[in-house]
Amino acid sequence: MSRIAKEPVALPSDVKAEFKEGQLLVSGPKGSLNLSIPENIGVEVDKDAIKVRRNEENKKCKALSGTIRALVQNLVTGVHSGFEYKLEIVGVGYRAQVQGKKLNLSLGFSHPVEFAIPEGVAIETPSQTEIVIQGVDKQVVGQVAADIRSFRPPEPYKGKGVRYAGEQIVKKEAKKA
Repeated sequence: MSRIAKEPVALPSDVKAEFKEGQLLVSGPKGSLNLSIPENIGVEVDKDAIKVRRNEENKKCKALSGTIRALVQNLVTGVHSGFEYKLEIVGVGYRAQVQGKKLNLSLGFSHPVEFAIPEGVAIETPSQTEIVIQGVDKQVVGQVAADIRSFRPPEPYKGKGVRYAGEQIVKKEAKKA
């Protein structure tokens, strides 16, 4: 068995989980999420832990058991405390603001960029150059952050663009005559 899949996923006291017909449903104070479990992976739900086990002994099942265990851990963490990504905007005149269900970005283009905020994700702008993305599902929150960053990724000469908080940009030296 993969080493990560051997560890049980601890359930906090305010998180409940149930496994029925190949679906694992996890609910907590932030919301509820479900995950479909493949047939060759078994899940045991106790009152304080979730254990992932393999039903078959082959290489694919071995790898899958570790992946499923990590996904279950993300479900539990998401419904208990949620996930958060922070983005920074660097550049003269670059700014962001939330207006209703849209994020308006001024990123140096001839037109403003409008991003529709998906369901289950909350976006805040504490300042004009900061974006905070919060949600329950790690995959959705990460994808939203990547989509916003893709509008203007940091360029290597001046470092202008949208970057993750704390991301180091390796700058290139300018051309020499």
